[in-house]
Amino acid sequence: LAAVAAIATALVPRLSIGLASTSPLPPSALPRRRAAGAAAAVAAGVLLGGGACPQPSAAKSRTEGYEVQLTDKEWARQLSKGEYAVLRNGGTENPGTSRLLKEKRKGTFRCLGCQNPLFASDEKFDSGTGWPSFASGLPGVEVEAVNQVQAALLGAELRCARCGGHLGDVFQDGFLYQGTRSAETGRRFCIDGAALEFIPED
Repeated sequence: LAAVAAIATALVPRLSIGLASTSPLPPSALPRRRAAGAAAAVAAGVLLGGGACPQPSAAKSRTEGYEVQLTDKEWARQLSKGEYAVLRNGGTENPGTSRLLKEKRKGTFRCLGCQNPLFASDEKFDSGTGWPSFASGLPGVEVEAVNQVQAALLGAELRCARCGGHLGDVFQDGFLYQGTRSAETGRRFCIDGAALEFIPED
């Protein structure tokens, strides 16, 4: 199982790039990164001789239980169309389009919706996937609770712990990025730049 999981997670970033489209995914669709992982999971299920594969958990409310409470109309006024699609509808931006991909200054990446600190610049690295990537998150990042098999094959959704905004997904494939902090943590936080704003240290 460990070997199959390693192969599946290695396929995720590569399959995801091939699934790019010209518009944000509709709310009913799985984010591309997880769709790619699901395809790998199906393949893994066949290799293991089993018919069942782990599925993403039932969608959790993006409002209930979170400190920041805005109506859909209020979010729509505050965010651009693309930002709203990612943060409030769980969409995925096209790879290679984020303004934050080449951001290398010292500072903090915050939630665009509520300014909650989410990632430190020291944890950012170039994963080559087309999405801003981090080796770890700050306490303001909420990680979806999933079982170990799903975490290995599909990853887990990331949200802002303050407003419930969708950030991206975390994958257990840090071992692929030798020479980076991700190899040390064992995880890759694959983030939609549309969900973040960067605040320089200076």
